[in-house]
Amino acid sequence: MFSPCLHGLLRGLREYALAFGERGASVIVNDLGGDIKGGGKSSAAADKVVEEIKAKGGKAVANYDSVEDGEKLIQTALDTFGRIDVSPSSYLFLYRILRDRSFARTSDLDWDLIHRVHLRGSFLVTRAAWNHMKNQKFGRIIMTSSAAGIYGNFGQANYSAAKLGLLGLANTLAIEGKKYNIHCNTIAPTAGSRLTQTVMPPDLLDSLKAEYVAPLVLWLCHEECKENGSLFEVGAGWIGKLRWERTLGKIVRHKNQNMSPEDVRDKWDQICDFTDATKPANIQESLQSLVEVLSKVDDGEGILANPTSAMTEAVGKVLPQMTFTYTHMHCILYALGVGMSTKDPDQLKFLYEGHDDFSCLPTFGVIPAQSSMLEGGLSSVPGLSFDPTRLLHGEQYLELYKPLPTSGTLTSKASIADILDKGSGAVILLDVHTYSNQELVCYNQFSVFIVGAGGFGGKRSSDKAVSTVPAPNRAPDAVVEDETSRDQAALYRLSGDWNPLHINPSFAAMGGFKAPILHGLCSFGFAARHVLKQYAGNDVSRFKSIKVRFVKPVLPGQRLQTEMWKEGNRIHLLCKVKETGAVVLSGAYIDLHAAPGAGGLQSDLVFAEIGRRIKDLGAELVKKVNGIFGWEITKGGKIAAQWTIDLKTGNGALHKGPYTGKADVTFIVADEDFMEVVMGKLNPQKAFFAGKLKVRGNIMMSQKLEMILKDYAKL
Repeated sequence: MFSPCLHGLLRGLREYALAFGERGASVIVNDLGGDIKGGGKSSAAADKVVEEIKAKGGKAVANYDSVEDGEKLIQTALDTFGRIDVSPSSYLFLYRILRDRSFARTSDLDWDLIHRVHLRGSFLVTRAAWNHMKNQKFGRIIMTSSAAGIYGNFGQANYSAAKLGLLGLANTLAIEGKKYNIHCNTIAPTAGSRLTQTVMPPDLLDSLKAEYVAPLVLWLCHEECKENGSLFEVGAGWIGKLRWERTLGKIVRHKNQNMSPEDVRDKWDQICDFTDATKPANIQESLQSLVEVLSKVDDGEGILANPTSAMTEAVGKVLPQMTFTYTHMHCILYALGVGMSTKDPDQLKFLYEGHDDFSCLPTFGVIPAQSSMLEGGLSSVPGLSFDPTRLLHGEQYLELYKPLPTSGTLTSKASIADILDKGSGAVILLDVHTYSNQELVCYNQFSVFIVGAGGFGGKRSSDKAVSTVPAPNRAPDAVVEDETSRDQAALYRLSGDWNPLHINPSFAAMGGFKAPILHGLCSFGFAARHVLKQYAGNDVSRFKSIKVRFVKPVLPGQRLQTEMWKEGNRIHLLCKVKETGAVVLSGAYIDLHAAPGAGGLQSDLVFAEIGRRIKDLGAELVKKVNGIFGWEITKGGKIAAQWTIDLKTGNGALHKGPYTGKADVTFIVADEDFMEVVMGKLNPQKAFFAGKLKVRGNIMMSQKLEMILKDYAKL
């Protein structure tokens, strides 16, 4: 399990040292050999463990320095083995001395000695090893806390405070060390030792052997273990992970009024009610509630727990119509906002209005639609009264029906497509259709998550949601890296998203971020133009649609890396921060129209989407439709492709090519007319009577086509 070339330091428990030695690790065994009160000194304990490790073929050296001489401990490892690897060896701080006193009888010496050994000693030894771990980009640190530190224990105020201090230290080291592949976890073991042999009966000591703790320590120190910043209780062969839990709480302050103890008293039951408790995992999640407080003090309430009826009644509601007028300047400003530069001659067509092929980037299509979400349209819908600071942009889908004009006036019509109950919050699907002179130009679906608005008893999924699709399980076909500037967010916000989170350091800090973050839709624009250049030669007419899930934020100045996989006219993509490897966009893809003259059919992409839909919802569609539909797609007056949609047998299936069975109804249509129909530009009845759509077989079955082709933009 462990490579013998890895080295580390062990202090205290014999079983840990033996376990690492048996696995091939080179071990420094540090033990002063003192009594439980910290007095005395003996080399016997450490020497004995070293001999046992060597007798079993392992490598070990004893060290007798105090933990207050942390540099000496680490230097012993470096001098003996050349490095302090700390994985797969263990870097354990088991400074096991006690000076138990009731709090009233605790002296300065009792307090200081425990903190010097347990807390300060851990700090000194860790600090001595820290830069070595950073330089080698690897480290595993295990802090040993105690149940007394987690829960408190009579007569151990000094020990409890020191042990809980170790947990805080470990959590911070986990955060600071993550980018250097240094993981730090905490264990709170219950095990027999020299400290407990005088207070525990022999049979209990036998059940609490330290050898029942050692396997957890070894695993947490293994290079394959990704656990970081966690706390575990362990003993007698049992292991449990702990986490914080917090009530939803209650805002008791009102604007322009004093906050009194009576206000607290009156809300005490709600303050202490753990129903639907949250589980904050980091300081960002902890501080997020304070952002809510700032905007909710007027009514003294937190995010409302909407009753089922109010939330579900909002579905289908239409938001106020929005009008967006723009010029070539807005197109250029957007292009600069998503990282385009005159340094690349291919990008000049998006930055210079006098260019022969001046074009608007396809992802500019989110700009006229976003006002429906950003300008209070959502919160104006009855039943959707929520704190806008609790709104998170979860996913985005954009489809273009024609290249965007470089100037003009666009009208957007938005509606609530669905609302999902995710327990910890609600997901609102906002559909926005944008028109130019009554012609549909583009369609957006914003998927927004409202923190704390869940638990209303609604459904968890919807067939109206445009699904993300995982990337293929293989190496990417292409990778593009691009830098964001320090002013990227400041530039992108000029396209209409004025959220101070992206510009004001103080506001960003309130949200738990160390600096203003980049807009998710800015990263969205970066990734889209990477694909557009790589696979479409910056031809905006080939862009059909894009779907992404927003995962992690980006700091302006970081580099974005877009990994791409080509499957037909679909380009799967995964966007990461180059410096940290953090995933920014996942489950993402861009669909392209076939290149002119490439011989491909636009309808191929539609049938591919139908195939995916059947794969996901086949059984349900078979139950509703119970029919087999044949398609003959023509091009230039000749049959170019044949498809059969079987929604009668099994879980449904899609067949390409001649079909050996019998279809209930067969449609003959030209590729371009087929696309006009599925995109809603051509009415099927008009196409039929105009001779553009021909039908063989049971024509009444055509009425069920809506279940297959409806809302093609959402497939």
